[in-house]
Amino acid sequence: MSIVFTQFAIGRHFNPEFAGTKIHSHTPGEFLSELANLDGVSAPGYAPFCRHLFVPNFTDARMGVHRITPENRNLLRSDYVARREGELPILTRWFDSADVEPAECPWLDVILYSAAQLEEEGSPVDGDWGIVSILSAVSPVEAPMPPITAMRNALGKDEGGSGVSLDRAYYMRAVEYWSQWATIK
Repeated sequence: MSIVFTQFAIGRHFNPEFAGTKIHSHTPGEFLSELANLDGVSAPGYAPFCRHLFVPNFTDARMGVHRITPENRNLLRSDYVARREGELPILTRWFDSADVEPAECPWLDVILYSAAQLEEEGSPVDGDWGIVSILSAVSPVEAPMPPITAMRNALGKDEGGSGVSLDRAYYMRAVEYWSQWATIK
């Protein structure tokens, strides 16, 4: 199974301005070389074309999320943000990295999409799987995607989603999780 980066993931996780898990210690090529030598824990994703590959954190990545408490709730920021040109901006909230200290990140959740799905979405890759996201994780277990991401996915490929219908039970689990956590930018 060959794994490559999507330009989408490179533009996010290796960018210091990104809100979420950032990697400064490795180039995309170095990351892929080390990833190829690790035994990870593979798990199914939210759709048949999606897989999670959990690996021990071998980078300088810190947690890309921080728990919301009564003491820090006032530090949350928000804005309408599009991840790329042509995509609908969505309401996003985060902590500024100057306001909170990211915790150690024991695991990385490398999210993969099949080459066929990426081709359908207009982002072909030269491999079997493309990395679309890298998330920090406290254990090799998937944290739910933000509710707004599930909604965007349900909107379809023309709006930057995957075309997977909204699953109400999954959405409600995501609301519960993301009511307690926010990304760090």
